[in-house]
Amino acid sequence: MKTANFSRRIAQLPRFVKQLTMLGVDVGMLLLGVYLAYVLRYGFLFLPNTKQILLMLAAPLVAVPVFIRYGLYRAVIRYLPEKAIWSIFQATAVASLLWVALVFLTEMTGGTGVPRSVPLIYWLVITILVSISRFGAKWILHESSTPVKREVALIIGTGEAAQQLAAALRVHRDTFVAGFIDRDPSLQGMDIAGTRVYAPTAITDLVDNYGVCQVVISDPSMSEDERKTYVSILGRLKIRTSILPPIADLSRGKYLVGALRKIEIDDLLGRSPVPPDEAMLQSMIEGRAIMVTGAGGSIGSELCRTIVNWKPRKLVLFEVSEFALYQQERKLKAASRCEIIPVLGSVTQQELVENVIASHGIDTIYHCAAYKHVPLVEANPLEGIRNNIMGTKAVADAALKTGVERFILISSDKAVRPTNVMGATKRWAEFVIRHYGDLAQQKGAAQSFSSVRFGNVLGSNGSVVPLFREQIAAGGPVTLTDEDMTRYFMSIREAAELIIQSGAVIKSGETALLEMGRPVKIRDLAENMILMAGLTVRDIKNPDGDIAIRVTGIREGEKLYEELFYDPDKAQRTRHPKILCAEKRGTKADEIPQRLPQMQRFLDSNDSAGARSLLFDYISQ
Repeated sequence: MKTANFSRRIAQLPRFVKQLTMLGVDVGMLLLGVYLAYVLRYGFLFLPNTKQILLMLAAPLVAVPVFIRYGLYRAVIRYLPEKAIWSIFQATAVASLLWVALVFLTEMTGGTGVPRSVPLIYWLVITILVSISRFGAKWILHESSTPVKREVALIIGTGEAAQQLAAALRVHRDTFVAGFIDRDPSLQGMDIAGTRVYAPTAITDLVDNYGVCQVVISDPSMSEDERKTYVSILGRLKIRTSILPPIADLSRGKYLVGALRKIEIDDLLGRSPVPPDEAMLQSMIEGRAIMVTGAGGSIGSELCRTIVNWKPRKLVLFEVSEFALYQQERKLKAASRCEIIPVLGSVTQQELVENVIASHGIDTIYHCAAYKHVPLVEANPLEGIRNNIMGTKAVADAALKTGVERFILISSDKAVRPTNVMGATKRWAEFVIRHYGDLAQQKGAAQSFSSVRFGNVLGSNGSVVPLFREQIAAGGPVTLTDEDMTRYFMSIREAAELIIQSGAVIKSGETALLEMGRPVKIRDLAENMILMAGLTVRDIKNPDGDIAIRVTGIREGEKLYEELFYDPDKAQRTRHPKILCAEKRGTKADEIPQRLPQMQRFLDSNDSAGARSLLFDYISQ
């Protein structure tokens, strides 16, 4: 206790006092070092003569300026890195050479000779003594700190980011880095910055032997195969897994240096998101009046959050749900300075939509409003048709009449060869937008009407990810419609950024396709989410597991495999690497003016069977 109090008092001394103390210690060490050099050379203790005393006194006079030049008094001893030994090594070598030069000069002027081995011994001794003084002081000052419970961590990766993270964790002392993990066999068994490199297969043993409670992934851009390897290992261990943000994000101030974020399910999907083209985003948003329909939904709300970051002149939130609109308005007003206008209403109210567009001078519309839950729309086809098709027609018609510069429809991969009402309504909506693009072109208006088609976004309302999370939290089982079912996935943030950028790369009447990577098996997604929760899958191989996966069978209208393209070979590249342009197929969009009144009659007469028949007959021809 007395030692700790003494150490704490030293740590609280003013900086210049500690520097003077260190300088005084160095002077004593240098005098002791030169005397010990003679003693080690002669093999016995002796009393130096006057000239030897003068040479010994000269040693600190020569060395201290060198130490100052090499920064030995600038370092904060408490945080002295191991590589500081190199600076000490250099400083003592130069100081020894200068002292040897002084000895040589004294011999030229008749001074007493110095044994040739004394300078070398002197250099070795003072290197040891000065190093002990520095790192001994570091240990004492560290002991004065409030003791903390240390966690044990592993770092996946051996790159620059991994090494910097390890160094930072050592300084903070609350985390002990047990090792690096790397798949490169040439690195396994080696030491990097004093820390051993292990193979991924050693993770389980390291957790058992060292009590590892945290694993940090230092490379957020690792390949899909690497992610699958690590999730299969880490998912079965009850330890925290975090991921280091990209160094570029740290340098732009997006994260605090210590802000390791928890690994999310989208980190395991095997997609490598392309950073957004900031100039493209800015050109689409800055200074513009923008309206988002369905602003309270998953895609709509993320679009709004992205839009307000790029300084729009005005953002109109058009939403049919009062509570969703209230929540979105409150959050956006707290996070942005642009003008936020909430409008409560349905997209089927064309007169309301026209009034809103005209009164606020809307430049761009992102039409997200739609019923998207496949089983619910299947059970309520008339409402799905009324909202998804007629609502799209109403907003597009209002946009054409009021001169809106750009209209972008949010479509779905379910619009490709649809087998359910939701997908069919989205295919109709694409035709509606192509038709209005043609009308704008015929009028010679500088207006653009286009669609953006993509797959599932993680965490969206009614999607499989929140359902799986809820089922896992309840103890299971996790319900799966089919073992072989696959879907395309992307993060909701990336989807919102790509939707905005698509407006800059496609022409009026075209459909943009967001590149979604490879489809993901829903079974794999379910297993990964169970493993990430620190639980195990209960199956035939592991009957004592925590969470079972139950296959319930495909629901009406569902497909095993979704598609993004009618003909992948004819999809055209754009100047954005993640945005493609679909080929225009046939002339079905030209029939929309005749088909829409037919569909409206079925809606007015509440004829579900007739509406469904027309819905699929039109797009299947």
